[in-house]
Amino acid sequence: MGENNRNLQWARKIWKEVPPSAFAALKEILKQYEFSVVFGDICYFDGKWYVTHVGLLRLAYRNRCQGIEVKLVRNCCSPAEQQWVFQATVFKSNRGRGFVGYGDANPSNTSIVVRGAEMRVAETRAVNRALRKAYGIGICSVEELGSFVGSPHGERQVPKLASRSLNGNGGNGHAHNGNGSRVRDRLCQLIREHKLDAELVKSYAVDFCGTKTLREASREQVEAFVVQLAEQAQKDRNALLCQLNSYQAKAGAA
Repeated sequence: MGENNRNLQWARKIWKEVPPSAFAALKEILKQYEFSVVFGDICYFDGKWYVTHVGLLRLAYRNRCQGIEVKLVRNCCSPAEQQWVFQATVFKSNRGRGFVGYGDANPSNTSIVVRGAEMRVAETRAVNRALRKAYGIGICSVEELGSFVGSPHGERQVPKLASRSLNGNGGNGHAHNGNGSRVRDRLCQLIREHKLDAELVKSYAVDFCGTKTLREASREQVEAFVVQLAEQAQKDRNALLCQLNSYQAKAGAA
């Protein structure tokens, strides 16, 4: 009970606008599956709770899962179109045929945030579906939803910010050059406006840009991140908080 209470307290801090009925449902989910809000096992948005890939893997570990086999379904894939399909089989014990799940991903059902990583998304979705079948998880995994981090944008061009926004002279400097950066000001404004955790946003930005630190990111990368963050915050703040919470779990483990 003590652990569940701590998880509920964390949930109330993260998702302040969640109705009491949803917290009642969360309490039952935590009790049944021993998920952890602190470690990012659970997400909430659009009025529903979702389990994360991390949460499913931790559940499998607690239940001594014997293995997960993943293979590409080649006849359903098209590398040129970034269309990928995987089959995953979860073995709860050394006996039995296992529990099978399929996952697919392509640019039309994934966010622009993971563009170019459709193969990994498809693999994750397959593993999640197999794990949910194996352990009787009645709630969907967040990675299976194509709209988790925003609806597909096709070939949407990221709007450019002012050329002087990063280094004050119109050059192609990195995100940290110059004072009074308009991009940085816009980012700070978004954090204040939507009451986001600055450190978690920074971690998200580094992950988005694919660099070791935010200082190493290019102007274009930071501009794209700010645009994406603004869209996410405007479209579904709860979904964004859910994603940021996953970085909180990583920071806690570090």
